[in-house]
Amino acid sequence: MDRSYKFLFTGPPGVGKTTAIAAISDIEPVTTEMKSSGELANIKEMTTTALDFGELKLQGGDVVRLYGTPGQRRFQFMWELLLEGALGVVILIDNMREDPLGDLDIYVENFSGLIAETGAVVGLTRSDVKPEPGIDAFYERLQTHNVMLPVLECDIRRRDDVSLLLDALISTIEN
Repeated sequence: MDRSYKFLFTGPPGVGKTTAIAAISDIEPVTTEMKSSGELANIKEMTTTALDFGELKLQGGDVVRLYGTPGQRRFQFMWELLLEGALGVVILIDNMREDPLGDLDIYVENFSGLIAETGAVVGLTRSDVKPEPGIDAFYERLQTHNVMLPVLECDIRRRDDVSLLLDALISTIEN
């Protein structure tokens, strides 16, 4: 019997959760994007309001189900719903945002139960454009939460980079 595995992608609005899932999914991703409003409309035209969904088919028939959470805190109730049955979480952080370390705090705190039970990885995007804060600052911030997670620079538009994030996530779960 084929098995399925559930992984979450989370992070602030506009970080690239939808893009990451589209980059790796073997099916056309399901999205729940709506026109952005408020301050977010200045950053991006569309935003996820419920979830994104994609699938990655593994050799042997197993399936990895990929769920993207909405980034806005007002949709935090969806974070709680999507947590159920997840084996791990990819936290995406955009280094171009005003306070990427503060963004990390939000998602590590809100997903702390899942992180403690399973595993997580941090994908740092756009560090090629804005190199500070560097990876060491993210490791230091994670230590303040008493967690050690892999932090990887990535371009979430590239399938290989998203695959590397998932490989790192699986490694944290297996340890």
